[in-house]
Amino acid sequence: MRIKTVLKSALSGVLATALTAAPALANDNDFPKGIPHLDHVFLIMMENHSYQQVINNPNEPYLNSLIANRKVNLATNYFAVGHPSLTNYLEIVGGSNFGIRSDNSPNWGSTTCSTNLATGIVNADDDIASPPAGIPPGVAPIPVDLGTICPIAGVGHDAETPAVDFWNETEPGTFNFLADLDGVKSVPSAFAVGMSIGDQLAEARLSWKSYQESLPLGNIFGVNYSNGTATNLTDFSKLAPLTTSSILQLYAVKHNPFAYFASVQNGRFRNNSLNNVVGFDALYDDLTTGNVPSLAFIAPNQCDDQHGRGNGDAFCAFDFGVDNGFTAGTQAGLNPGLIQQGDVTIQRLVQAIEASPVWNQGNNAIVIVWDENDYSGVFAQPHGLFPPQNQNRVVLTVQTNGGAAGVQSGVYYTSYSLLRSLEAGFGLPCLNHACDPGVAVMSDLFNFNNGRNGNGHPGSY
Repeated sequence: MRIKTVLKSALSGVLATALTAAPALANDNDFPKGIPHLDHVFLIMMENHSYQQVINNPNEPYLNSLIANRKVNLATNYFAVGHPSLTNYLEIVGGSNFGIRSDNSPNWGSTTCSTNLATGIVNADDDIASPPAGIPPGVAPIPVDLGTICPIAGVGHDAETPAVDFWNETEPGTFNFLADLDGVKSVPSAFAVGMSIGDQLAEARLSWKSYQESLPLGNIFGVNYSNGTATNLTDFSKLAPLTTSSILQLYAVKHNPFAYFASVQNGRFRNNSLNNVVGFDALYDDLTTGNVPSLAFIAPNQCDDQHGRGNGDAFCAFDFGVDNGFTAGTQAGLNPGLIQQGDVTIQRLVQAIEASPVWNQGNNAIVIVWDENDYSGVFAQPHGLFPPQNQNRVVLTVQTNGGAAGVQSGVYYTSYSLLRSLEAGFGLPCLNHACDPGVAVMSDLFNFNNGRNGNGHPGSY
């Protein structure tokens, strides 16, 4: 079933007319160009550190060696769209925040709730701590939904991304006025369709998996967090004095964006369901056999992705300076153990991918990207303007299995550019804000010997 057919079946006549005129939504004629056919993409997601905190960090030697030795291409002007984590993950896989500006858990399996797209009400945290004059603390300037997130489906309006967020996701209080994108550009609310690239790949008879480290055994429906054994669903009646607060939240559903979509939760199609969400044991098995999906979405756990946890060990503890503003978007106040833990994780993953028999077959790429910066704002009351590094600029690298490497691109890219580039490589139409004017395809980063793949065979643009 083509995407246009899906959209038509989801809309009334009035909305169908509006959708036809909406430039932000995909149509069958809007297939991005500029990247050769991609056979496999390994997308590794890292967490909560800005460009300046990663580049030339002595505790991030492996990643920086890949850049210094010209093994990867580097985007030097790549921006995450907003805050918090889930918003960015959704934008990478779906080109929209779908009305969600929070890390809230799914309303698992609900068929009666109204999506944020349908209501037009933003799911947010109402976290204003030190608001501008005239706005009381804890009261959002717009109506907000504070509950769990209705499974994403259908169509409607997504949430605006302002240039500066002064009321939502402003903890700790030192970092008010968070920069979205570059702190200057904004993304207006627009019509969006509740689909992801996972839906697109399944429709095109391609494949995807979400590899999530520290998943529990068994069915993950309803699992919001896990240490690999216990979850939010665990019965603690026989585990006293342990409680849910004893769990080190390694797996977090907020880093598993596909699980928020109704199509995945309802599991109507096996190749586009929670069966596609597997642990790292399956990742390494798949790499060993070469039986990997078209898109491998790889999310290390919250100790290994540099997010950190308050109840973690010294190599998982949060950055030391976050709670008192010492980092200000720089390397000062970072937890060196947390940075090193993430760097070693990247090395393990990249080397396992390179050792897989599939790596040298066809056109393949490894993308490493951070979801957002460390919440350093563009302003910090009462101290005034922070330095430019407090924009939401993060690291993105691309390694291909054939082609020139060492490119350092200053082209302005965003999460929408990443999605548009994946869609171009997989021959898919663009989704939502990935269709917006000015969203560039990363042709200079996905480089395959001027259209020839790693085995010397012609690639197609």
